[in-house]
Amino acid sequence: MNMHAQILGGSGSCAEGSEPASMPGWHGLHAKQGKMQRMTDTSFEIAALAARWVVEEGLEYGPAKQRAAKQLGVHGRAALPANDLLEEAVRDYIAVFCADTQAQELAALRQLALHWMDRLAVFRPHLGGAVWRGTATKNSDIYLQLFCDDCKSAEIALIDQRVNYLPRTVTGFTGTEVEALSVHAFCPALKEEIGVHLMVYDFDDVRGALKPDARGRAPRGDAVALRRLMEELLT
Repeated sequence: MNMHAQILGGSGSCAEGSEPASMPGWHGLHAKQGKMQRMTDTSFEIAALAARWVVEEGLEYGPAKQRAAKQLGVHGRAALPANDLLEEAVRDYIAVFCADTQAQELAALRQLALHWMDRLAVFRPHLGGAVWRGTATKNSDIYLQLFCDDCKSAEIALIDQRVNYLPRTVTGFTGTEVEALSVHAFCPALKEEIGVHLMVYDFDDVRGALKPDARGRAPRGDAVALRRLMEELLT
């Protein structure tokens, strides 16, 4: 169905014997169509520009979209692309500019994530973000969600393991503030340090963490799911 049909709520054809310009409100509808088209075009522009920063600088989706909108002189949130659109743009960017290196970099990051998940297994770690989705490069950080009976226990474990970390507060996937413990972890395969961010949740939050997204995909996975994903890519 074309855009006119969608706006008019029918087949898009005019009443018999009438002309489009003579229909009540036609010019207003035509203007609305043009505005919708401009918003769509702008969303694609923002997504394409933001994708470059997500891949090359490791920016998260939110800041990347805001930075792209500012550079393009777009104000307000209406034209910002949905995360699904930006993810498609990121995959397109990787396919064009990083096809020779991204798979190896992703494998290295997943291996490092698995190391930390095994190290913190008692806290039921789940991997999310670009490393889980498969769009990560060497510029991406690793994001692990920990689900603890006692939220302070993860911090105590890092202290016991003599791991230096930076504590801060961030907005979690539940919409509430959670503690994040950020560490620098050396990645042997990439020969550089990678940011590993541990978001600490209550144990009861694990159910919401596994709720599929609009496409039916798991937004994160535990160590078993990650190993399975890595094995599938090798076959």
